[in-house]
Order: sequence, then structure tokens, then C-alpha cells
Amino acid sequence: MKNQAFAHRNLPRLLLQARESVMAHTRPGLRGHGLSDQQWRVLRVLGEAHASGHAGVETGFIAREAFIIGPSLSGMLSRMERDGLIERERDASDQRRTVVRATAKGLESVGTLSHTIEAHYRWMERRLGKDKLQQLYALLDEVIALDAEA
Repeated sequence: MKNQAFAHRNLPRLLLQARESVMAHTRPGLRGHGLSDQQWRVLRVLGEAHASGHAGVETGFIAREAFIIGPSLSGMLSRMERDGLIERERDASDQRRTVVRATAKGLESVGTLSHTIEAHYRWMERRLGKDKLQQLYALLDEVIALDAEA
């Protein structure tokens, strides 16, 4: 059987490698706050919701925005609630849904970590240049939008 050479670079691997490169600068701060990558993604979603005036966020929205499957999210939210980072309650209009919000402690973590993360993004902007970083964001948005077209 003839070995088929690939015509394109391994894009999923490159995206994962780029993610790890970015996260290498973020993880120490997260660990310093006792947070995993996934917990940070949840807190960031909740922090952004809080900043835009939403009192709480439905768990399905968190799962989609943080890219965490339901069963994993459920256990993680239990641990985050135990640690005082979030609060959960049943949606008053639909008891089947659970609404989650960051506590003062969770929002404090978001505020503190956002400074560190934004500093890293400013460093990236200085290294790559503002135009290149904006191009990267735009290209990633286009790649993500391809999924909606399929």
C-alpha cells in the first residue's frame, strides 16, 4: 500500500499547539487561584454575563460557551459551588432549567485574573503587532463560521 502524503499541515494540531502556547502564560495565574482551565472558562462566561447586566446564566449556555459537556459541567459546578465561586438556583419560569451566577468571590477572581490575562494579550499585541492580532481574530472567526455553513 502506497503511503499518501498530506497536502496540508495538521491544522487541529497547530490550533492545539497555539492554544497551549497561550495557556502556558495563563495557567500559573489560574493555579494560583486554585482554578483549572475549565473552571476559568466557566468564570469568564459568568463574568462577561455579569458585566453585561445578566443576573444569571442557564447551564446550557455555559456548556456551549465554555465548551464543556453537560456531565462534566455538572460536577464542576458542584465543586465551584462548594468552593464559594458560584451560586445555582432553579429558573423561576422553568424549573427544569438551572441558572448560575458568580459569587462575589468568583467575580473577584475574574477581576484579578482578567488583569493578568489582558496583560498577556497586550504582550502578544506588541510582539505580533496590532494588525496581525486582529487578523488572527478575524481568521479564527471565519474558520468558526465555516461550521455554521456546513
